[in-house]
Amino acid sequence: MAFEFHSDWVTYFNQQYENSKYFVLPFIAKSKKIGPATKVMEIGCGEGGVLKAFTDLGCQVVGVDLSPARVKMAEAFMEAEIKSGLAKFIAKNIYDVDFQQDFAGYFDVIILKDSIEHIPDQEKIIAQLHQYIAKDGVIFFGFPPWYMPFGGHQQIAKHKLLSKLPYYHLLPVWLYKPLLKAFGESEPVVTELLEIKETGISIERFERICKKTGFEIVAKDHYLINPIYRYKFNLSPKKQVKLIQNIPFLRNFLTTCVYYLISPKQK
Repeated sequence: MAFEFHSDWVTYFNQQYENSKYFVLPFIAKSKKIGPATKVMEIGCGEGGVLKAFTDLGCQVVGVDLSPARVKMAEAFMEAEIKSGLAKFIAKNIYDVDFQQDFAGYFDVIILKDSIEHIPDQEKIIAQLHQYIAKDGVIFFGFPPWYMPFGGHQQIAKHKLLSKLPYYHLLPVWLYKPLLKAFGESEPVVTELLEIKETGISIERFERICKKTGFEIVAKDHYLINPIYRYKFNLSPKKQVKLIQNIPFLRNFLTTCVYYLISPKQK
């Protein structure tokens, strides 16, 4: 399959792969046995780097993304895994009827990494996961809490100061939007940052949604320093201290990343 990759995409794929191999997969494996018989789906799979850690162990994986371009890239990166029957990538909405019919109760593991904070109506999508998860399956979430220093993803801003300035995403929209424009941010960047402001999710809200939609928390890790920061800022991952982790709301401001594993409540 011929496909031209910008060097940044190759780097990004490898970072996601290594982060999954050394952090995401081991976190899941503490509670759920992972091996050749394991069926895994990632929602918002992007280029497929997270799933490669699972195909390395012989898992059967399905990557789903709304972007056909990113699915095409995943198919190129994971060409060998697709040919061997370990991987499949689909540009589709998981709410589609045919998708529900094809994968009802099918997956042992579902992954949403750095995606739930971008999805509108998070209660709806988390509830929808009951359609796809096996009875004894688990669902992984990894995301930056909204109130953390860069919870607004302001690092995507083009202005050097705005891209490194913490917490200003917490300003009300009537101040936030004019500030972005005053520093020369383009309309697409402003639109994306405002969308994230609408969909950002806190630790407390996430836990409430899980409970409301019929899931229970199996495991959780809160990070003071996000594992992915080893690539972005050359910082070693560090878990949040228990004292801060156990103080609701405050932990949102001081926790850069959370990992959760949930499963359907047994009736």
